[in-house]
Amino acid sequence: MRTPTKLLSLAAASGLLAAAATSAPASAAPKKQARASWAPAATATIHPGVQMYTDGAQCTANFVYTDGSGATYVGYAAHCAGTGEATDTNGCDAGSLPLGTRVDFVEGGSLLVEGTKVGSGTLAYSSWLTMEQRGETDADACAYNDLALVKVDAADVAKVNPSVPFWGGPVGVDTDGTSAGETVHSYGNSSLRGGVELLSPKQGTSLGTDPSGWSHPVYTVTPGVPGDSGSAFLDADGNALGTLSTLALAPLAGSNGVGDLSRELSYAQTHGPIAGLRLVPGTEPFSPIL
Repeated sequence: MRTPTKLLSLAAASGLLAAAATSAPASAAPKKQARASWAPAATATIHPGVQMYTDGAQCTANFVYTDGSGATYVGYAAHCAGTGEATDTNGCDAGSLPLGTRVDFVEGGSLLVEGTKVGSGTLAYSSWLTMEQRGETDADACAYNDLALVKVDAADVAKVNPSVPFWGGPVGVDTDGTSAGETVHSYGNSSLRGGVELLSPKQGTSLGTDPSGWSHPVYTVTPGVPGDSGSAFLDADGNALGTLSTLALAPLAGSNGVGDLSRELSYAQTHGPIAGLRLVPGTEPFSPIL
């Protein structure tokens, strides 16, 4: 039997597991943002792999997205704004903080050293909230659809670059899944690693695609750990494959579950509140040599 657990987010200061409190939904209408050009990859402070803190809980950014108005979004896992336990893996009935919740982007955070806040945004889309509101009945979507988007504050948009650190890309969205043995690449940024950046790039192997198409079990060196939740996965060609969601306890102990981005993004485009939503390709070429 599949026995997954969400990769628990870490509390910002104490290192304890975060327990977030639900508050009232935000009702203010989003302001239109113009997208001019991206910050240079070498100096951008908001990018895939940056730490994201939600009510004290730490996760990792996956990719950058935009919409029809030119607004800028950074993705992470929907469970990063969750209010339940690590075993709450069903997004259709798990608790979540509301849209409008504030999220901070942080550099260099660890359990021993407080990171530097480099920007902020607001929770603008959650697959968990959307599925619950729609009364979603697809069990596979409920289990694996784990994507949330944070709209970057207008004052911080100039700090953003869409390239995945170390690897470059993404060059597009993977739409045909992965086969067993295919190489995958990721970039985690858990505060458990104590700020050691050499441990952030991860390369591994896909174990194939779940029959539902919604998930890809993977093994990487090193495996995703608490705080890596939401981080980006690229396929062997540099396409955006998915988002880190779960740690499996059985039958593939130590493997990670990666939500399929093409399905997660399609769900957000069809049912979410963001018109014209799309992935932004990286400005840096994909370089798969480790």
